Amino acid sequence: MTPSTTPNRTAARRSLEGLALGDAFGERWFPLFRDRLQAYEEIRARRTPQEPAWHWTDDTAMALGIIRVLDEHGEIRQTELAQTFALGYDADPARGYGHGMHELLPRLLQEPHRWPELARELFGGEGSLGNGAAMRVAPLGAWFHASLQAVAEQAALSAEVTHAHPEGIAGAVAVATAAALSARGGQDLAAVASATPRSAVRDGLERAAGLPFSTAPWKASDILGNGQRIRADDTVPFAVWCAARHPDDLTAALWSTAEGFGDVDTTCAITGGIVAARTGVEAVPADWLRRREAVPGA
Repeated sequence: MTPSTTPNRTAARRSLEGLALGDAFGERWFPLFRDRLQAYEEIRARRTPQEPAWHWTDDTAMALGIIRVLDEHGEIRQTELAQTFALGYDADPARGYGHGMHELLPRLLQEPHRWPELARELFGGEGSLGNGAAMRVAPLGAWFHASLQAVAEQAALSAEVTHAHPEGIAGAVAVATAAALSARGGQDLAAVASATPRSAVRDGLERAAGLPFSTAPWKASDILGNGQRIRADDTVPFAVWCAARHPDDLTAALWSTAEGFGDVDTTCAITGGIVAARTGVEAVPADWLRRREAVPGA
């Protein structure tokens, strides 16, 4: 693997900042979802959540782990990544990790070299097909954006550590590819779909590529999924569609993604990481950045 370069690191950092912002912004909407009509009205009216502090979740915590490994090694080294994920979990297990990670990461803390068998043991031996590998991977796509082949290879390596199921891996490849294309200056849903391994994720991306951007986001989420099932195929197509709908406007992209409800911190994290790989976060409202929890290394 070619050593990292400054432009790659810069794009990855932009993506990380957007991912963390989307994660924290999306997380603010969960309390309002008890009254879906009120939540929808708040989002459609673009009323900023008023909590003074917006904390990010496991999406950002695990993205930070990817960046740490890339900073140190210039590529994904899976045992090192397993240990980094486990250390991040051990430092703060209340970041909103899913059931599978609560089962896996404490074991990886003790035996990170056993990640291949431990990841495969999840969910009855099928491995996780959840959206966790996809939610954290956009900065990796930005890092390797000069080579889409490297993006796909490295994204798959990053996913396998925790998400052994092919659908979980496909979700990571799709999001990383979308972030790489964004860092290059454009978005192409058909190109993202074609770079994604054959899977339900790819099928969803192909549907997304045929869905007009004039479609209301809530309707798009009905068609593509909104992460409610916490599966990669139920999450990635809608988030990537929202990012492609607003490739130059991170604020609009996050509002549109929030309209889909569902696993909104994760869909917003994915969208934010993709769009910010190109735009950064400088153009979002200043009070959003003041409220969002700081990201280490900023």
